[in-house]
Amino acid sequence: MSKVETLRCVIVDDNPGFLDAAANFLGHQGITVVGVASTIAEALSCVAQVRPDVTVVDINLGDESGFDLAEQLAGGPASPPVILTSTHSEQEFADMIAVSPAIGFVPKVELSPEAMRRLLAAGHDGTRPTQANGRP
Repeated sequence: MSKVETLRCVIVDDNPGFLDAAANFLGHQGITVVGVASTIAEALSCVAQVRPDVTVVDINLGDESGFDLAEQLAGGPASPPVILTSTHSEQEFADMIAVSPAIGFVPKVELSPEAMRRLLAAGHDGTRPTQANGRP
């Protein structure tokens, strides 16, 4: 049995309840949550400081956009892979997800270490599913 590498993650969401729930859930499932943020400015600062392996970003950050954050992270020095998430369906944002630098999308109700690892694996082998279930 091979040891699964621990992922270091930053979660960005404007909902404090979701931040807490996601950090606790992922933490209990073996993901090391090294930071949380609720705004683009907080996220950029956090990612620069902790340099995570992956950043989970809510598409709707109140008055800000997770798509804007994904663009800024992609152009930054740390440039971690970004997984977008939302309570809305992937179909509502499919066109925007497809052109974003994010490696994919996971609905909030399906966010899990397995979903994150599938997207990361697909992103590293040159393919790019938009959802954690592997569908383009």
